[in-house]
Amino acid sequence: MRQYSADLTPPWKKPQPVPEVPADPGLVVEEPGTGFCGAVIRCEAGTVTLEDRFGKHRVFPLEPRGFLLEGRVVTLVRPSPSSGPARPSRTASGSVAVPGARARVARAGRIYVEGRHDAELVEKVWGDDLRIEGVVVEYLGGVDDLPSIVADFAPGPDARLGVLVDHLVPGSKEWRIAEAVTSEHALVVGHPYIDIWEAVKPASVGIDAWPRVPRGQDWKTGVCRALGWPSENTGAVWQAILARVGSYKDLEPELLGRVEELIDFVTA
Repeated sequence: MRQYSADLTPPWKKPQPVPEVPADPGLVVEEPGTGFCGAVIRCEAGTVTLEDRFGKHRVFPLEPRGFLLEGRVVTLVRPSPSSGPARPSRTASGSVAVPGARARVARAGRIYVEGRHDAELVEKVWGDDLRIEGVVVEYLGGVDDLPSIVADFAPGPDARLGVLVDHLVPGSKEWRIAEAVTSEHALVVGHPYIDIWEAVKPASVGIDAWPRVPRGQDWKTGVCRALGWPSENTGAVWQAILARVGSYKDLEPELLGRVEELIDFVTA
């Protein structure tokens, strides 16, 4: 007698098989129930530990069809013993990278920086983070008009404004302008360097130190002349400097802290 299966479920209603993926350290997945996205840092005893870009850890059970990998449902399984203890990949800013993550729709909040070079440096180091957070960076071309710019922007709870200013030292013109526009929803911070070039570590561009330029001289031109760089095209010199910046490790802490502070403020 022919035996028939008792399963009368139509094929199109049966759960489709999903791939099994080893939970190797560094693999970035999302737990759909919570929306938590992070890199695998540990897999043991039927659980997997994920670390998100802010360093927060969450532990989840290794359940079938329990995770999303680049938007596709997968089943995580314990990696083979030969898998090495690879660390999660990082962005240039040092955050945990999220490969394949889509850029968030831009927030109403913004970060303004003083010049084009500032904007290019922020983009190179924090660009991945900013796209995930939906933060747009724009440059001002100077701070003299900052009060009117802030007034036109009209910062509020859902549209916070962060501003990064060069050479922000107590008592300076920039300091007084920053004090005048800072409010609950507008934050102005700065670094102590005359120009954003100085925020790049000298060793990263192959010099012992950034030269001192006498007051009254154009700083970029004076630096180029002191170092024997072509002073007639400071834009090209900046591109050469920027090319030597690979990550946050090439920048001075006084800049790193201020940019991170602005990102936290705008996304709070």
